[in-house]
Amino acid sequence: MYKLIAIDMDGTLLNDHHQVSKQTQDTLRAAKEHGTKIVLCSGRPIVGMRKYIADLGLNEEDDYAIAYNGAYTENTNTGEIVSEFSLEYKHLVELHDLSMELKIPMHYFDHEKLYTPNKTISKYTVLESYLNDITLEYCPIDEFPQEQSIPNIMFIDEPVKLSEALKHLPKELANKYAMVKSAPHFSEFTHLKATKGNAVKRLAENLGIKQAEIMAIGDNGNDKSMIEYAGCGVAMENAIPELKEVADFQTLTNNEDGVAHAIQKLLLAKA
Repeated sequence: MYKLIAIDMDGTLLNDHHQVSKQTQDTLRAAKEHGTKIVLCSGRPIVGMRKYIADLGLNEEDDYAIAYNGAYTENTNTGEIVSEFSLEYKHLVELHDLSMELKIPMHYFDHEKLYTPNKTISKYTVLESYLNDITLEYCPIDEFPQEQSIPNIMFIDEPVKLSEALKHLPKELANKYAMVKSAPHFSEFTHLKATKGNAVKRLAENLGIKQAEIMAIGDNGNDKSMIEYAGCGVAMENAIPELKEVADFQTLTNNEDGVAHAIQKLLLAKA
């Protein structure tokens, strides 16, 4: 029996209208009543997850959520931080300098706000703020408090331009950051230990849940680590090819209740 199901949000749990269907809501509730922990595991900031967490009733005793691609894990009932791996000011300076060199816009987060150092604000920064209902603030790098933790830094641009720029990243960055392309227009930099797979592993170990008792469901590059780690890794039909290659099971698309389909077939039907 699967005791923990880690579920990505955008492109997985949410349909293209950023909604969770009634069928999926009912299936999550049934899985939870069955004794399985449902853990949302997203690249989103925790602020951008809280409405969905509340709406789905995933803020009860011993409920958890993983944000910023694994940089932050929270007990959603108490607000207690279970684990956190954030970047430092020196990393912000380094990546900002690189973004300037590559002529690619960037933005960055603390736990409450989204910041842009660009006077001409990218439409993708505006989109990020809108989707997560998070305050957007213009803040040049030299004005950001140096003691503040930074869970996530993102390079953002048109997909073709971003892909080309990423080819020119210094190879040594791979020894400093966990780097994932979470969407065609988003490339994310987090602490080297901050991956979804590591976060799911740490949480499961804290809860006494074995690797074989974990299911993970996702669609994009930032989901690969948890798909590979889980006892059962599930790729959405709309997932990137690289994710489908490492998954144990392929479900329907995010617009066809793919999450519900996987849970019904792999958990509830066998209960």
